[in-house]
Amino acid sequence: MSSVAVLPQPGRWRIAWHLVSGNPLFVAGLVVVLLVIFCALFAPWVAPFEPHAINFADKLVPPGLAHPFGTDDLGRDILSRVIFGARTSLIIGITVLAVALVVGIPIGLMAGYYGGRLDTILMRVTDVFLAFPPLLLPIAITAALGAGLFNAMLALAVSWFPWYARILRGAVLRVCGERYIDAARAMGVRDLWIMIRHALPNATTPVLVQASMDFGYTILAAASLSFIGIGARPPTIEWGLMVALSRSKFLDFWWIAAFPGAAIFMTVLAVNLIGDGLRDVLDPRYRGRT
Repeated sequence: MSSVAVLPQPGRWRIAWHLVSGNPLFVAGLVVVLLVIFCALFAPWVAPFEPHAINFADKLVPPGLAHPFGTDDLGRDILSRVIFGARTSLIIGITVLAVALVVGIPIGLMAGYYGGRLDTILMRVTDVFLAFPPLLLPIAITAALGAGLFNAMLALAVSWFPWYARILRGAVLRVCGERYIDAARAMGVRDLWIMIRHALPNATTPVLVQASMDFGYTILAAASLSFIGIGARPPTIEWGLMVALSRSKFLDFWWIAAFPGAAIFMTVLAVNLIGDGLRDVLDPRYRGRT
């Protein structure tokens, strides 16, 4: 009797990488995001100049060999400031999403699992926050708390958590209809253990997909708050603030606002491309539609 060699099945992560690596847009987005992360981590060694160094002798120098992105009205190197600004943008995205998920996940988990009156109360609370236009609530909160990067991130997190609460609630409602949840309840397993061990792990896929796509939007929203003067404040280096400080000189010295604006555009686009690729992998319903 001849033996048959059985080839090992590829692991889950290998399959996921095979799916996303075949998407050139995902790969392009990943390269840009990795470049931004690299610049953020190694900014002191990558930046050619000290970002706060003022040199009036090089005031408003156009892009060239000495200053590839030119200089601003204080003679500061724009390339160096864009590189250091990557740190602020990553901190904003990570902080806003972390706070929004920490608040939104428990609300959505309890509302979806218990249902009934608790579900109604929690969802009505989230509806209060969702009733505001996307940027109006952060503007109002930041104006009440005072301008600053920390307050801006807190305001954005407050306006973002209801979306994750509602997304997770819908996923948990679907999961709670499965037989293994009924079996766990019949065996006398505690509700907290069922929620954490069974319901949450099987309901996080849409939340992760949404968070991966929202990362770029948090950076864009924070830049918008800085642009209107209620976000980051000097001497913080932030791309939206750089654009805001240069808007009065933009027509004559285009490079002051163009390069920070291009950094925002490329980062947000790259993160969205990654989010699309992850959505195709984590949610098979979307695979092949694009």
